[in-house]
Amino acid sequence: MTPLDRRLARFTRAALVHVAGAVLLGLITAVLAIAQAGLLADAISRAFVGGAGTDALAGTLGALALVLGCRSAVAWAQESSAHRASAAVKSRLRSAILERAVRLRPGGRSAGGVGETGSADGLGGSGEIVALATRGIDALDAYFARYLPHVALAVIVPLAVVVSLLGADLIAAATVALTIPVIVVFMGLVGRAAEGHRRRRWRAMGHLAHHFLDVIQGLPTLRVFGRARAQVEALELVTDRYRIETMSALRIAFLSAFALEFFATLSVALVAVGVGLRLVAGDLDLRTGLFVLVLAPEAYLPLRQLGLHFHASEEGREAMRKAFALIELPEPSAGSRTDLPDLHTGHLRIDEVTVRQPGRDVLAPDGASIILRSGEIVAITGASGSGKSTLLMAILGLVPVDQGVTSAVGPDGQAIPIGELDPAAWRRRLAWVPQNPYLVAGSVAANVRLVAPDASDAAIHDALSAVGLGHVDPSLQLGERGLGLSSGERRRVAVARALARGADILLVDEPTAGLDEETEQVVLAAIQRAARIDGTMILLVAHRPAAITIADRVVRLTARETGRPREAAEPRPTDGPRAPAEPRGTATAGDGATAA
Repeated sequence: MTPLDRRLARFTRAALVHVAGAVLLGLITAVLAIAQAGLLADAISRAFVGGAGTDALAGTLGALALVLGCRSAVAWAQESSAHRASAAVKSRLRSAILERAVRLRPGGRSAGGVGETGSADGLGGSGEIVALATRGIDALDAYFARYLPHVALAVIVPLAVVVSLLGADLIAAATVALTIPVIVVFMGLVGRAAEGHRRRRWRAMGHLAHHFLDVIQGLPTLRVFGRARAQVEALELVTDRYRIETMSALRIAFLSAFALEFFATLSVALVAVGVGLRLVAGDLDLRTGLFVLVLAPEAYLPLRQLGLHFHASEEGREAMRKAFALIELPEPSAGSRTDLPDLHTGHLRIDEVTVRQPGRDVLAPDGASIILRSGEIVAITGASGSGKSTLLMAILGLVPVDQGVTSAVGPDGQAIPIGELDPAAWRRRLAWVPQNPYLVAGSVAANVRLVAPDASDAAIHDALSAVGLGHVDPSLQLGERGLGLSSGERRRVAVARALARGADILLVDEPTAGLDEETEQVVLAAIQRAARIDGTMILLVAHRPAAITIADRVVRLTARETGRPREAAEPRPTDGPRAPAEPRGTATAGDGATAA
């Protein structure tokens, strides 16, 4: 990796300004280092050889104090500028990471992550993305505040020192000029050796973050089944793997630092021995010898500091590489049409929709075909893993479809595939209640208004009352994820939120899971009213008989392994339960049937 990633330079102006400032301050540092060496040599030689007193040296000592003060000010300016640039770049990167994580399809293949080549195979989930956006991006401080400034110093200062020594002592200049490339080559070898360890350490940290998040999310279920303590060993194993990779990286860092210090010290010793021998022989005057001895270490100091900060910045550079791999993932293709047909007089057509599940050689759903008209309720059933929730996400445009098409059909019969529609315009016509609805910290009313910002207090009260929450104060403050309500109440708030939206199409995924029979009937009655009175199209994922009973039609989804013929996928099921008051039919989506 180059010291400054070109993508970062294109991404934010702050990085370019920081690099330009580092180069300028590096030039000033080089000039001050040369001036400091000259003033020191002059003062010492005049005092010991010429017998000059403090009065005669007052001007030289004052100039030396000024130079030292300027070097301190330059070092402070470098640090301050680096931290400001780092804060600006981190803010931009975090915003870009979060924006891209939201824009990529949740749960889809393109949201899967960023691998070594920028493909979606290495940043495997939300835990790793969170680790990247927090600890990973924070590690850029060492990269900006330490590493980049010393890259500029490591180039400018040695060159300036060699040029200055040429006019004073050709032999010392040649010694410095010949030993610096040896140290640079060594640093390059260390960098290549450390790269593999850096990537393995990052993968171990990502695995730890992903596993820890997975355990935390599933902790209630693990406790119910008495398996919480069993995860302690798994976490210890993952943590130990990260510890081993970290210690391995530290071992390389310490060994390389020792070797770098050894070579730098040996190089300075070669210069000092040459100067000493020539001073004894009388081939070199004291002032020139002192100038060389004071200035020569300045040529190696930036290289030693660069080697030190190289290892400290490894995590930040790897995080930056991962961040750009995520940011540069191609966005899902999206349409631009906003001329949606009137769905109250038209219908939604799902035609042979097939989705290949990421990471599995399974098609689920396999050939799902449904026609949904205004005021109808269609229940989707099927075995676990048959793609019921996936089908809803495909309708929302959150999951890529491998085969088939979903179209909005107007009263004139003109079908517009949802892939051609503007995603925002299409989703404004939809309301969705996922399996695990999310409530944000805030009031109950604020959670309902997330999808219906113009809803009046009366409309919110009516929506809550419709799902049996009329007794809940809309101003009740909730914690993150709806803390303060029971799981059943949280689910009903989500249903009320969807009903308050007044959408043309309502997608509901297991709305009565975890509810008692009485409450279940209240929620199902509210869904029925939305269809019968408001004319909402409702696609309902359901397993419980009561939820299936309210449907006009039942469609059973099937899944099959890739490479197997559809006929061998799954036996055709028997008809589902039928509601006595409504004409209904049952179709098997896996057989390519259309429930209409």
